[in-house]
Amino acid sequence: MKTIGLLGGMSWESTEMYYRIINEYVRTKLGGLHSAKICLYSINFQEIEKLLYLNDWKAIAKNLSNIAKNIEIGGADFLLICTNTMHKVASEIENNINIPVLHIVDATAEEVVKQGIDTIGLIGTKPTMEAEFYKGRLTDKFNLKVIVPDANDRQIVHDVIFNELCLGKIKESSRKQYLRIIEQLSDQGAKAVILGCTELALLVQKKHTAVLLFDTTRIHAEKAAEMALS
Repeated sequence: MKTIGLLGGMSWESTEMYYRIINEYVRTKLGGLHSAKICLYSINFQEIEKLLYLNDWKAIAKNLSNIAKNIEIGGADFLLICTNTMHKVASEIENNINIPVLHIVDATAEEVVKQGIDTIGLIGTKPTMEAEFYKGRLTDKFNLKVIVPDANDRQIVHDVIFNELCLGKIKESSRKQYLRIIEQLSDQGAKAVILGCTELALLVQKKHTAVLLFDTTRIHAEKAAEMALS
């Protein structure tokens, strides 16, 4: 079994889901007392959030690259960045370590393509919805058409993530807003919607909507467990 490196804490609520999903997968596959071999570094998200507010991606890349080096030293065979947004600096992190990064966009897009979907909705933080590191990879590497909410709804989605979900707050009023936005993306032609933030599955699940959802946290975590056992 390979050792999975987790760069977590962004937020710890979603990192907890990674840990649980990976270990549940391994136990299901191997039985008995088997669990995953994991090297986890959980950061203080407040420090990264301050840099995010300042739009200082250079400092974020340096900080996370240094942590990734420590995870590699700890014995990880490959690395997961347990957040969609910080994949904006995934290439910089990968350039500073000698183990591969399992990219969350690749893992998710592979599942989307498997289901024959060519037009996908995307919700997440503002950088995830607006910058090319995510949408561009979906389009350029997987030939997917990507639809995102309008500016006002992008702000709503972003604010709920940072002001509620990252603090462990689940509000029915916010769920209703998210479901409205998801339905609008569907009406605009999206055949499914990517939950492009690792906290979003805390608020919205399959039971809440008829629109097909791709939970990046579960997809990423299960792909890691599969790789560890391969």
